[in-house]
Amino acid sequence: MLQSPPIVLSFSANDSSGGAGIQADILTLASMGCHPLSVITAITVQDTAGVDDIMALDPKWVTDQARAVLEDMPVHVFKIGMLGSVEIIAAIAEVISDYPDIPLVLDPVLNSARGDEFASEDMVSAMRELLLPQATIITPNSMEARRLAQDEDDDEVLDLDQCGGRLLHMGCDYVLITGTHENSPQVINTLYAASGIVRSDAWQRLTGSYHGSGCTLASAIAAALANGLPVAEGVYEAQEYTWQALKAGFHPGMGQYLPDRLFWARNEHDVEEGDKLDVASGN
Repeated sequence: MLQSPPIVLSFSANDSSGGAGIQADILTLASMGCHPLSVITAITVQDTAGVDDIMALDPKWVTDQARAVLEDMPVHVFKIGMLGSVEIIAAIAEVISDYPDIPLVLDPVLNSARGDEFASEDMVSAMRELLLPQATIITPNSMEARRLAQDEDDDEVLDLDQCGGRLLHMGCDYVLITGTHENSPQVINTLYAASGIVRSDAWQRLTGSYHGSGCTLASAIAAALANGLPVAEGVYEAQEYTWQALKAGFHPGMGQYLPDRLFWARNEHDVEEGDKLDVASGN
């Protein structure tokens, strides 16, 4: 019998467009050699243009989904995405607290690219209190980092380095702040730890708007950790994978582009087809 690939358990919402949420996690994890387990936290009504409605599941359903697979299979990494309610945050925090040795990648999904709000202030507070202290790494974009790092009544304007420091102080081991939403020629992603900046990577800013880029990056980090890479190296490999998936993105609907998480398979197919043509033509 073949050995099982690394197993990653993802908590996230269902996205019927297949661009983000649990579908993005499953595609990314499988593409990077992991077996994905999925716990649905919410059902969304959405397409490539935006989210029209969200229905958070009963927290007991979330707990029961997670306990069922955790009691059956060895999980190497947890990944958390969109959550749905304060009660679900509390339920997940309780579950993962029973597995303190399993790394946790937390993608604090607070808003969509269109501006749809996914998290109330109470949910943000619950994330700070219950999930950040258990996280190995969190992966906010710059807007999410500022919202997480500052209380609602805090008038101080923080730069991203200050945000990174505050988030680390809340208990996580690493913070990766992505610069997709910043007004800069390149996308600058910076990884922070208690020792300071671990690495800062600059990526070509691609044209167009993408649905599911944050889910892809966080899941790719989870896959890298599950495959045994240390955090700093895993973060770089995940960024490389995500950038390539975005570069190969496609436009199936009337809204945003979707990352092609299987870009490598299509590239291999193109090479194989090219080889066949070369043989057939005698070149």
